[in-house]
Amino acid sequence: MVTIQFIEHDGTEHRVEVEPGGTVMQAAVINAVPGIDADCGGACSCATCHVYVDPEWQERVGAVNPTEDAMLSLSADRKENSRLSCQIPVTEALDGLVVRTPEFQY
Repeated sequence: MVTIQFIEHDGTEHRVEVEPGGTVMQAAVINAVPGIDADCGGACSCATCHVYVDPEWQERVGAVNPTEDAMLSLSADRKENSRLSCQIPVTEALDGLVVRTPEFQY
């Protein structure tokens, strides 16, 4: 199992455990994490699964792909550590991952 910690903009924490193989967005949706709507179902065609990856995890989650970059460019709350959680595969290497959800998604 892989543990992922989602932290809401107000500091509320949601620690979930999931099997590797899905995405961080799927982990959030399956566990009803507030602030992750996933309107497009993981097709990278909206930004309702936007998260901020804690700095110590940025390298491990990998780089933003061009499609994801285009979607994130539409977000007024984009930061250097912004990612679409549908584009982050859950692997054993991400056990303990910490992501934060932007305030605008509530």
